[in-house]
Amino acid sequence: MPTLTALERRSLRAKAHHLHPVVAIGTHGLTPAVLHEIDVALKAHELIKIRVWSDVRSDREALLDEICRTLDCAPVQHLGKLLIVWRRNPELHREVAKPAPTPARTPAKRRVPLASDQRRADGAARSRLAPPSGAPRAPSRRRRGDATVEMRSNDDQSRRRRRRAH
Repeated sequence: MPTLTALERRSLRAKAHHLHPVVAIGTHGLTPAVLHEIDVALKAHELIKIRVWSDVRSDREALLDEICRTLDCAPVQHLGKLLIVWRRNPELHREVAKPAPTPARTPAKRRVPLASDQRRADGAARSRLAPPSGAPRAPSRRRRGDATVEMRSNDDQSRRRRRRAH
């Protein structure tokens, strides 16, 4: 059974905070099937939470010790009816081959200014939103052309006002 330092346990508790229990130990106790499921979960995740439905604290502590002895994992925390255990999985920490170094990059070319980037003759900077001179303007959104807008009845308007008030 591996031992953890206080700093390692603190770090693992922080990582386990957001985890949900993946295995539950019920009324039948720690059966071989439950041990197998814990082993599978440890291989997949390294750090897991186990929910124990027993109300007796000493029983839960005994279960934690037995799990750690049987599966060679380290106890991280016993928090109420939750047990947190950890076992290092070397397959999850395999060294990934480093990619070949990239060739040296050539310096970026200078940007050639466009006609729209040039300054006005009076020296003031052009707005980026303003279209270049001579370009047609987009129609205003307020113009509706020949479309007619139907007026709502007073009942609809008063209903909307009541909704806003609440």
